[in-house]
Amino acid sequence: MIQTVLKRDGRIVGYNEEKIKAAIRKAMLQTPLGEDEALIQKITDRIGITGSEQMSVEDIQDRVELELMKSPRKEVAKKYIAYRDKRSIARRAKTRDMFDEIIAAKNTDVTRENANMNTDSPAGMMMKFASETTKPFVDDYLLSDEARDAVKHGYLHIHDKDYYPTKSLTCVQHPLNLILEHGFVAGHGESRPARRIETASVIACISLETCQNEMHGGQAIPAFDFYLAPYVRSSFIEELRQIEALEGCDLSHLYQAPIADFVKKSLDGLKDEERLLQHAVNSTVGRVHQSMEAFIHNMNTIHSRGGNQVVFSSINYGTDTSAEGRCVIRELLNSTYEGVGNGATAIFPIQIWKKKRGVNFEKGDPNYDLYQLACKVTARRFFPNFLNLDATFNQHEQWRPDDPKRYLYEVATMGCRTRVFEDRFGPKTSIARGNLSFSTINIVRLAIECMHIRESQERIEAFFSKLDNLLELTARQLCDRYDFQKTALVKQFPLLMSRLWTGADTLDPDGTVEPVINHGTLGIGFIGLAECLIALTGHHHGESEEAQQLGLRIVSHMRSRANEFSERYGHNFSILATPAEGLSGKFTVKDRHSFGIIPGVTDKAYYTNSNHVPVYYHCSPAHKARIEGPYHELTRGGHIFYVEIDGDATHNPQAIHDIVSLMDRNNIGYCSVNHNRNRCLDCGYEDAADSLTECPHCHSHRIDRLQRITGYLVGTTDRWNSAKLTELKDRVVHR
Repeated sequence: MIQTVLKRDGRIVGYNEEKIKAAIRKAMLQTPLGEDEALIQKITDRIGITGSEQMSVEDIQDRVELELMKSPRKEVAKKYIAYRDKRSIARRAKTRDMFDEIIAAKNTDVTRENANMNTDSPAGMMMKFASETTKPFVDDYLLSDEARDAVKHGYLHIHDKDYYPTKSLTCVQHPLNLILEHGFVAGHGESRPARRIETASVIACISLETCQNEMHGGQAIPAFDFYLAPYVRSSFIEELRQIEALEGCDLSHLYQAPIADFVKKSLDGLKDEERLLQHAVNSTVGRVHQSMEAFIHNMNTIHSRGGNQVVFSSINYGTDTSAEGRCVIRELLNSTYEGVGNGATAIFPIQIWKKKRGVNFEKGDPNYDLYQLACKVTARRFFPNFLNLDATFNQHEQWRPDDPKRYLYEVATMGCRTRVFEDRFGPKTSIARGNLSFSTINIVRLAIECMHIRESQERIEAFFSKLDNLLELTARQLCDRYDFQKTALVKQFPLLMSRLWTGADTLDPDGTVEPVINHGTLGIGFIGLAECLIALTGHHHGESEEAQQLGLRIVSHMRSRANEFSERYGHNFSILATPAEGLSGKFTVKDRHSFGIIPGVTDKAYYTNSNHVPVYYHCSPAHKARIEGPYHELTRGGHIFYVEIDGDATHNPQAIHDIVSLMDRNNIGYCSVNHNRNRCLDCGYEDAADSLTECPHCHSHRIDRLQRITGYLVGTTDRWNSAKLTELKDRVVHR
């Protein structure tokens, strides 16, 4: 007798004879004689009694066919077989339609899920085929029933779900000094320790590119200036030795000579040793500039993940005050300002200026001149973004201005916003750590489900009850994924688990990564706080103090629950202000289907990213900073504050400084500035005109606006999905 049924997705459910009856009845109704309830019951009873204790759906359907063929109603058997074939084709049709879109290189939300990925290339197509066929496997075999149901109904989104079966981690902040000093072996590739600035810059690229193939998220260098500074001095010594060979003199006493600043100067009027010293400095600066130029060029041209995606890379810098470190910073900024190729703005790496009082923010600070240069570069090239080391939650009790390794105690940011700093299982640092995985909850849907409750307090309490249930489910889902990830073998990640992850040097290559991955974080993200508040109060937090207080209460509650999960499950849980790109419209589509169009809530193609004030809301930068600032302390898994400015920012670096000052005054952790930048897709020409339809350089009409999508730049909006394109059109300037 049949007791349970093995479904096509791998689930085991109880046997339900009514489903067999319904299928036979549908087939009978398509025949002239119609239905025969007695025969339906007879066939159903025979199958149920004679079947095995557990049978698959396919086996049961085979038995139905056989019984119908043995019955007097053979015409019903034919209809049943035809219906079954039709259902099978329908199940495959959805996959075929999706594959056809990929093959035809169509601009759809499937092919434009990640604007940094070229799904039109053969490698990109292959990766997208794999991605879209892997996700159902995860749903069917790796998720719990409750997590699968939450995803299906639009309550939960599991990021990088296609990488779930690989057991890969999300991202890591590279301890580049270990690579530069000791070299590395990754697969069949091998790198010797660096000796000069050119080699150091290339190894930095290789480290980022190699590890990108071992992880599903981004790659970052937390202290680019500190790591490369020693190779400025070693290159300077090389220049002195070349002079020794040419001049037949001994300059070894100058090898470690104190140098106020590595800056090119005229040799006119200089004599003897002073002239030789400055010549070596000039040559060194030229080499550093070329190395930084090559680094930026490489990060925009080398590909990873099967050749379809440039490396999603970030570098943090700005606090090394040594002459060598300052040289790295200056020439990196100068190279960025000049652009790549035909003067185009470099898309990667995402550059992040670490702003610190006493180091680089105020007049008199040793790196203040470089901060001014950084503002100038941002005004033209969008980068660097700005990371606030003075924010209360970004400070470290062990940081000292005279510590040559103070970068160990400086927070670093990854890509569009990911932050890792606090660690329950080791020292507080960003280095050699990263995010393990993260999932985002749909707080808008929870709020919509409570809108029918008239009494305000009762409505809000009902929302928090729903929120608690969803947070509990999300924490369990992340723990399940962690338990799966920890079974990965060390040898599956030859670079990450040999040189880059904290504690990796203690691992056995044939063992698992379990002993060390708990230094990473599990992120609980959220999207659509603005729409959530409109559903609950009628206003978003940018326009209502009541809504702002409720918004802070919601995110504070999420933060408290994350702390509770950390204690309960023994992991580093954090709350993330989700950088929703592919997700931006997915929740909205499902909610609109379920609840219809609700003004201010589901009436647009997207939900507002995380805790941001809506992009369409007109307000000043100061107002936006005041509203969004308090959320940064609560979202320690990552956050970003951005401002849209108008006009040609190239001639107004003071505007950048003013926005960074807002960041300083409002305890904001991380910020970026958006402004208008047109780019010719044929020759790379750029300007800041309000509307450019024809390139003045090559007369092409293929003009695109360079824009930031979630914290990183995209060279063309052709790769944006429909929801993000709608959001882009809605963005207003903050005045």
